[in-house]
Amino acid sequence: MFDSSILRMPRAQEVARMTTDEIREAFLLQSLLTPGAFRGVFTDLDRMVVAGAMPTTQPLELPNHKETGRGSFLERRELGAINTGGRGAVTVDGVTHTVEPLGCIYIGMGAKEVAFASENPESPAKFFILSCPAHASHPTSTATRDQATTVPLGAQATSNERVIRQYIHENGIQSCQLVMGFTELAVGSVWNTFPPHTHNRRCEVYHYFDMDERVLAHFMGEPTATRHLFIRSDDTVLSPSWSIHSGCGQGNYKFIWGMAGENQAFTDMDAIAPLSLR
Repeated sequence: MFDSSILRMPRAQEVARMTTDEIREAFLLQSLLTPGAFRGVFTDLDRMVVAGAMPTTQPLELPNHKETGRGSFLERRELGAINTGGRGAVTVDGVTHTVEPLGCIYIGMGAKEVAFASENPESPAKFFILSCPAHASHPTSTATRDQATTVPLGAQATSNERVIRQYIHENGIQSCQLVMGFTELAVGSVWNTFPPHTHNRRCEVYHYFDMDERVLAHFMGEPTATRHLFIRSDDTVLSPSWSIHSGCGQGNYKFIWGMAGENQAFTDMDAIAPLSLR
C-alpha cells in the first residue's frame, strides 16, 4: 500500500533551522522493506515514488493510487527496481522476468499488471523501487550485476575505493528520465560520494543496504550549511537537487542510487571543494 499523503520537501533555508527529529521525518524513509508487504511513498521530488516490495509466500501486486490520476499506476509512469535479497521474479502483463540478487528490472510506461515474487520464501527477494513520470514507452528489461556498466572510483588511501554499477542510464537500459544503479565499497573503505557534489537538474534517492548491525552517517544539506542523519541498513534518504549526498560508515556497505530530472548524464554534477564545506 502507499502512504495516503505526499511527502513534501522543506526548502533549504528551512532545513538549516530544523531539529534532528524534523530532518529525519522529512528526508528519511524506514521500514520500506517489510516481509510480505508492498510499501510506498509519493514525494514532490520530481514526482518520484519510492517503494519497497518484500514478497514471501504470495506475490505482491503493484497497486494504483489516486495521485497518479490514471487508471493504472504505470499508465504515465516508468519504474525501476533492484533486488537486494534472494532470487526473485517480476511478472509484467503475464510475462515473468527473473531478477537475480543485485539484479535490476525496468518496466516502461503503459504496463498494466505488475507483481513481485520470491523464488524461496525463506530467502525472500527485496525489491527497492523507484518510479517517475514518463512521456514514452520503453520495453521491459532486466540486467544482472555482471551486466551492469561498471565505473571504478576512489582509492584505498582515501578510504573511498568503490565500484559504481549503472543499470538504467543513457548507455544502458533505456528510459525516459529515470537513472538507477548501485555502488559497492571495497573492504576498508567507508566514504561514499566524497568529495561531494550537487546537481541542480535532478533529485536523487539513496537506499543503503548490506550494513548488518553497523550504522552510517549520511551528510546532507547545502554545502555551507550541512546536516547529518545516522542511519541503519535498509534505510532510504531523499536528496533534493540543492543538497549534497555523502556518507561515512563503520565499514564497507552498498547503496542504491536513483535520479530523475532534466537529463540522464551521470556526470552532470557540480563538484564541491571539501575545504569549502561547513
